[in-house]
Amino acid sequence: MYDYYLGGKDHFTVDREAAEQVLKAAPEVRLLAVENRRFVQRAVRYLAEQGIRQFLDIGAGLPTQGNVHEIAQEESLDAHVVYVDNDPIVLTHARALLAEAGTTAVIQADLRDPASILENPQVRELIDFDQPIALMFCAILHFVPDEDAPRKLVEEYKRLLVPGSHLVLSHVTGDSRPEHSQGAADAYKRTKNPATLRSKETVEGFFEGFELVEPGVSYVSAWRPEEPPTVDPSLAWMLGGVGRKP
Repeated sequence: MYDYYLGGKDHFTVDREAAEQVLKAAPEVRLLAVENRRFVQRAVRYLAEQGIRQFLDIGAGLPTQGNVHEIAQEESLDAHVVYVDNDPIVLTHARALLAEAGTTAVIQADLRDPASILENPQVRELIDFDQPIALMFCAILHFVPDEDAPRKLVEEYKRLLVPGSHLVLSHVTGDSRPEHSQGAADAYKRTKNPATLRSKETVEGFFEGFELVEPGVSYVSAWRPEEPPTVDPSLAWMLGGVGRKP
């Protein structure tokens, strides 16, 4: 569905039909997808400029233009990136497209099982947890319901990070346009991945113990934009932020 919102071609009829139901309820979901993608790209570029050379992207989704490894390796060819997704189709597509042998890998795992990711041999081969890394949860945690304790899950990953590591996170919210966002959430309830809207305060809670990089948690289009936003950032009701472990 995310690929469909972005105008890609790697989706099935059932994905397209489900995405259209969401778009009927909230046409700006396509804008959310685009602005979230841009946020991820800006965040990765910022971190690469800060000297981060390791990226663990959990819930990465299908590869598209401007991937994490492409941006990170523009800054440093030896940047290491591991993509994680629980969809076998993502695994197949990503492995076919990733040609950066030795620096980039993709694994199939579920973020609700941290050990399956943090102890994975491919992860351990490319990611040195004794050095700073960028841990990324972009547009994925809203698919983790409250009963699965998403904040506790994120803490399981954060506890392994050394000082100087960063957390990159984006999440849908109902704060600005509740009638549209709730309509989209209701449409997602009819898919295999229902979404949970969370407030800015709740999203900020994921960064507990980390120092937020300016401008803090904000609408993704307002997070360090390369150009001033031409529309109200709240129209894309996705919050994003970057935090640094002191």
